[in-house]
Amino acid sequence: MKILISDKISEAGLSIFEQAKGVTVINEPGLGKDVEKLKNVIADVDAIAIRSGTNLTEDVLACAKNLKVIGRAGIGVDNVDIAAASKRGIIVMNTPTGNVITTAEHAISMMCALTRNIPQATASLKAGKWEKSKFMGSELYNKNLGVIGCGNIGKIVASRAKGLKMNVMTFDPFLSDEMADEMGVQKVELEELFKEADYLTVHTPLNDKTKNLINKDTFKKMKKGVYVINCARGGIVNETDLLWAIENDIVAGCGLDVFEEEPVNPDHPLLKSDRVIATPHLGASTEEAQENVAVDVAKQIVDFLVNGNISNSLNTASATADVLRKLGPTIRLGQKIGSLQGQLCEESPKEIQINYYGEITEEKTEPVTTAILQGVLQPMLSDVAVNSVNAPYLAKERGITVKISKISTHTDYSSLVEATLTFKKNERTFAGTIFGKETPRIVRYNDMCPEFNPEGKILIIENKDVPGVVGKIGTFLGEHSINISTVQLGLDAKTKMATAFYSVQGNVDDKFLKSLEKLEDIRTVKLVNL
Repeated sequence: MKILISDKISEAGLSIFEQAKGVTVINEPGLGKDVEKLKNVIADVDAIAIRSGTNLTEDVLACAKNLKVIGRAGIGVDNVDIAAASKRGIIVMNTPTGNVITTAEHAISMMCALTRNIPQATASLKAGKWEKSKFMGSELYNKNLGVIGCGNIGKIVASRAKGLKMNVMTFDPFLSDEMADEMGVQKVELEELFKEADYLTVHTPLNDKTKNLINKDTFKKMKKGVYVINCARGGIVNETDLLWAIENDIVAGCGLDVFEEEPVNPDHPLLKSDRVIATPHLGASTEEAQENVAVDVAKQIVDFLVNGNISNSLNTASATADVLRKLGPTIRLGQKIGSLQGQLCEESPKEIQINYYGEITEEKTEPVTTAILQGVLQPMLSDVAVNSVNAPYLAKERGITVKISKISTHTDYSSLVEATLTFKKNERTFAGTIFGKETPRIVRYNDMCPEFNPEGKILIIENKDVPGVVGKIGTFLGEHSINISTVQLGLDAKTKMATAFYSVQGNVDDKFLKSLEKLEDIRTVKLVNL
């Protein structure tokens, strides 16, 4: 078996690869920058270990004929096309805990340096000046810190800030009230956080929901003199709007470790501002963190290739090789049902009810249950790899009750897996089965019975049950070069609302979704990527 290492990793991680039996290591750090060469080399390897310097796009993965597993040494996987990898049966793993402390400490360091003008004062002093009055700072004590995203890193930032005697508030729709109380932080809505924060730090992944989350409109809601820190991902803070907020004295200072385009252009306007301090994506750059993530990714890849065990996977449930052989299709079905549910969540559910019907009740369904929980929880906890070990704990930690029922027969299917999520004001159900021996299929949504393959991009559109709506949707998609593979329709007889599931290909971005939602008679538009 061949393992390609296309970015530099620590010697400790490299040693684990080299000592593994039956493994050939191709160590080419920097290969990720040469896309054509990468395509040639990746064609014949079984595994690849990467950091942020390698982009595994759909085009690159199309060349990977034998690739079985991708290991990302670190948390962020925005440089991996997970959907394309999943279609090809390639497992995507990350190392979610190796650099969380390092990244959190960097955010706190940025906040301290920013509020006391340390980089600017250092540069001035080294230039032979003594400008003591120019660099008057302020205290962190008793200031309001707004933390957007309270996952692994956000929690550590909040804890450190409380040690500095700051008042910590957080916005995280998936953080339970109980957990917020346990952490000693105030859980607030985003509008209140913008209004009250003296310091604002971002700890979310970059996705359709968080891209340009901090923009001109949100800056207008903030206190004058707010400090902004972004050590998460470039693109969450709109850089053009940030410069506008600095120039209009809304933002007193900003600490950036990440940029929309990296390496950042030396002539970037933000780098010209005295109110901006910046580092070249150093959040995870400590010796301890680099060794931790390298060792973790090496152990995970070797364990999978040699023993067939999956851990910290982002696109399938963690499980042993024996379980995967027997229950693999049903585990995949569970993960798909859970992922559908999780991607549609706008708040944390109060309860997850999982029902098994028919022949599946004779098997050990625990791996299917954890696959469902993984699918539900992963979109909420993007900086945590949810797996068979931690899924029940993470659900409990967030105040989610998990109930399991087994019913030995079903009138329509030999086996059926059903998951219902209960929220404060409503509930949502998806159910599925296996067609043939291996094909997962969704066969129920709430009281409707659509039948579709849970794969790829799926538009879920709710609209009034009136003539002409489907035609308008089809025309709109065609005008935007969006191809429809399949469509399944369902009608809620009580509400007179129809729901359609469109399997599509094309550039379905946030702007497109908002435009589609404005069409007459359409109530909601959601995109899930399976």
